[in-house]
Amino acid sequence: MSSPPSGGSLPAGAVGSTSPVTGTEFDLPPRERMRILEQYRRIAMVGLSANPYRPSYFAAVYMLSHGYDVIPVNPREQEILGRQCYPSLAAVPHPVEIVDIFRDPSAVPAIVEEAIAAGARVVWMQLGVIHEAAAARARAAGLEVVMDRCVKIEHARFFGGLSCLGLNAGVLSSRRRGV
Repeated sequence: MSSPPSGGSLPAGAVGSTSPVTGTEFDLPPRERMRILEQYRRIAMVGLSANPYRPSYFAAVYMLSHGYDVIPVNPREQEILGRQCYPSLAAVPHPVEIVDIFRDPSAVPAIVEEAIAAGARVVWMQLGVIHEAAAARARAAGLEVVMDRCVKIEHARFFGGLSCLGLNAGVLSSRRRGV
């Protein structure tokens, strides 16, 4: 693990000094990640959990609340968040733009192959999900790759969603109420 450069600052767009992706060919600049989130609105979340305490569930709720079409992909579930759940990307009957992976890195190569076959535009691997060979395969097939990043955190960072629990409930405010 590396430490931050002298002065304590991180390279522009770095996940953090401990991310294995920082400084590699897969360290996509912030403007590119922002463009992806602006350009593509249909996200297949592979490994989305029905458990509301899991990070994937929270990310899905957040992205849905910001107008994204979230498609659950999990062979163990029939429905998540009121949406039909599919057992695989191949079973999704309509086009997918972003394939957001909430699975163990060992599952990533097969998911990337499914994403390529499905005509996805982007493979997005969540925090801690790193597989450089699968990322290289996706790129070689023409897909964009984001690795070791959370789609919810990145959206909140770029579009102002960093608030209590990541959702703007309008409950907490620094503004004074009219009396």
